[in-house]
Amino acid sequence: MRRSIIIDTDPGVDDALALVYALNCPAFELRAVTTVHGNVSVERSTRNALGLLELAGAALPVPVARGAEAPLNGLPRREADFVHGPEGLGETPVFEPRHAPDPRPAWQLIRDEVAARPGEITLCAIGPLTNLALALAHAPELATQVAEVVLMGGAVGVPGNITTQAEYNLWADPVAAAAVLSASWPVTLVGLDVTTQVMCTREDFAQIAQRAPRVGGFLAQAAQFYIAFYEQAVGIPGCHLHDPSALIALSHPEYFRGERMALEVIQDGEARGQTRRSTAGGPEVQVLTGVEAAAVKRVFMLTLSVADCGPANA
Repeated sequence: MRRSIIIDTDPGVDDALALVYALNCPAFELRAVTTVHGNVSVERSTRNALGLLELAGAALPVPVARGAEAPLNGLPRREADFVHGPEGLGETPVFEPRHAPDPRPAWQLIRDEVAARPGEITLCAIGPLTNLALALAHAPELATQVAEVVLMGGAVGVPGNITTQAEYNLWADPVAAAAVLSASWPVTLVGLDVTTQVMCTREDFAQIAQRAPRVGGFLAQAAQFYIAFYEQAVGIPGCHLHDPSALIALSHPEYFRGERMALEVIQDGEARGQTRRSTAGGPEVQVLTGVEAAAVKRVFMLTLSVADCGPANA
C-alpha cells in the first residue's frame, strides 16, 4: 500500500532531487506540494516546484500551493542562493510553468487534505517549518489527524551548517520549529546527524543523466552549482543528499536508526535554531542518529535513473 504524502519545500537543488525521488518512488502517492520561503523566496520556490512537476510529468493532478513568505514573529530572512544559485536550481534555465498554483494558501491546502483523509496523510517538510506551524495554529486538530510528520532539519549531535550550532531549516524559522516539535503529532527528525553521511559526486550525477537524459540530465546540471559550493566551502568532492534522505527515510526506514527524545529549539541569540535535548520534557521526537549511507545512495540513484519513465505514483 502506497503512503500518501504532502511535501512542504523551498526548491533548492536538494529539494528538487527529493521531489523527483518522491514522484518516482512506488512507495508514495504525492497528494500535494506546498512551498515556503527558505533557499529562495517563496515566489521562486513556487515557480520552481511547479516547473519541476511539469518537467517530471506530474503537473496535474498534484496541486502546488504557495505558502509563507517570511518567518514568524518578524525574524530576518536569509536566502541560501550562495548554495543553490540565484534562482534556486543552480545555473539551469529559469522555469516558466504552464500551470498556476492552487489558490489556497499552503496552510489551508494542508488542512483540507488532512481533514479529507484523516489518519492517512504524512507531512514531509524539507524547508523551514513556517507552513506547518501556521497549519497547526489555524487547525490544532491536525495534530491528531496526520499519520506522521517527517522533517529534514536539525543537528542534535553534530555541528550546524548555517552556524556552528544550527541547521538551516530550523534556524530559518526557529519559532515555527519550536511549535512543530512541541506539538503532539508523531515526528521523525532527519537531521544533519544522518544527512551529512550521504553524498553524491559529479560522476554519480553523470550516471543519472546518462540513464535519464531529460529529467536526470536537468538535475545533474542543477547539481553542478551545488557541488561547487560543497567543494569550496566544505571540502568534499560532492554534495550531501539532505532532503532526499528525508524521503528515503520514509520509504526505506530499514536503512536508518534513531532514538526518541524530547527536544527544544533555541529561538534567538547566537544559538538561534539550535536543537538540543529538552530538560523540561515534552513530546518525544524520533531523532535519526545512524544511517546505512551506501544503501541510501544506491536507492537514490536507482530511483532517479528511471525518472524519464514518468511518475511511479501517477
